[in-house]
Amino acid sequence: MSFSLYKRLTTTGTLSELEGVPDPRFALPSTINWMRSLVILCQEKEVNFDNARSFYNGVTKHSFNEHQENTVFEQLLFGLHQLSGLMALQSISNNADISRIGIVAWYYGIYHACSAMITAQSGTMQETHAGTAKAWDNQLSLRGLVMEPFALRVSSLVKTVYESEIAALKAGNDFVLTTRPTSADDAYGGCCSYLSGTAKWSKWNVEQEILGSKEFKALDVPDFRTKDARLLRDARLTGKTISFLHQAYRYRGKANYREAFFLGYGGARTEKLLSGYADDLGEVLAAFLSMAGAFCSKRLGKDLWASFIEDVEGSRAFSISATEVWK
Repeated sequence: MSFSLYKRLTTTGTLSELEGVPDPRFALPSTINWMRSLVILCQEKEVNFDNARSFYNGVTKHSFNEHQENTVFEQLLFGLHQLSGLMALQSISNNADISRIGIVAWYYGIYHACSAMITAQSGTMQETHAGTAKAWDNQLSLRGLVMEPFALRVSSLVKTVYESEIAALKAGNDFVLTTRPTSADDAYGGCCSYLSGTAKWSKWNVEQEILGSKEFKALDVPDFRTKDARLLRDARLTGKTISFLHQAYRYRGKANYREAFFLGYGGARTEKLLSGYADDLGEVLAAFLSMAGAFCSKRLGKDLWASFIEDVEGSRAFSISATEVWK
């Protein structure tokens, strides 16, 4: 019998995936098509620095201490550096070579941009990815300070709640990410689909934590079928939300953990599917950084912002110019 890593991994599995890893025939298109959906919507909404400045017309300048100002600038610089690296990857001819590291660069660019916005909003800095995602949702997304297409969110991980909220967002749009989006309508449906998938994935993770908790073990039941078990579960799920940074964090896992297999396996078919993928990653990150920079420029004031841009232009060691994003 001939050796097939595809058959071995998808049917038998690994130590971390005992029932088999996800089938790349279905997982890979969804990965690519969410990013394509975001590109289409960023283009349709014209997410750039000028339009983001207009979006934040009501945002006022705030006085920060120098540590807080420096944190905003540091995080924006880190995000810009990730974008520069991602754009450099676009010149590599083999798309599969850069798919995994491209996702990682994209995620950290998003993460740094979110961190800058949080500090510019509240003067705080979170120490963990989960804490940053929660703060960004509470301080910015929940308050209407995030532009589309990055504004989609659900308020709870209780299944009946998030399914109802997503149904309202979709309004009958049943597009799913196994198909490549070609229109803004498709793209919006695809983003709703990814939000739904992230909520479901996050709910499962919380449930696994609950199953191992002392409180659950004290109930002496095997699952959540009893009333007391459901009450315990839903109390934990109620306070947990999902917004864009939560989705980006889940997306990063595709490169490093559970679904990494399909990004580098499958021969010519995989390479064809990944065509243009690095470009899409770069375009979405550039749009997100444009939004983040616009918000931060409003909070810090035009004089300090202009000094920051001038200094980055004179001192940067990476390729991309700050004015390419924040102009």
